Amino acid sequence: MRLKVSDDGKIVLNRDVLESLGLRPGDEVDVDVVPHNRTSLHVVQPGRPVESLFGMFSYKADRPHTLDEINEAIAAGYAGEIGQGEPKP
Repeated sequence: MRLKVSDDGKIVLNRDVLESLGLRPGDEVDVDVVPHNRTSLHVVQPGRPVESLFGMFSYKADRPHTLDEINEAIAAGYAGEIGQGEPKP
């Protein structure tokens, strides 16, 4: 795809490119300059505010958990089966 640089140095990506990258107004991208007049574009994933971490360890278990139980909970959280603030039964 060929794009044109405007007089004020801006490049506009068409809607198809924006949608395929999952970009919306206000999102950010990183552009890296690599050798041989090439660039690399990376979508910046939004970070979580530090306040969202407050209280994340406030749940008190009724007993110590085994390493296998901990690994199962990690896998379930990664798979989206349990969410933040929902202790595994």
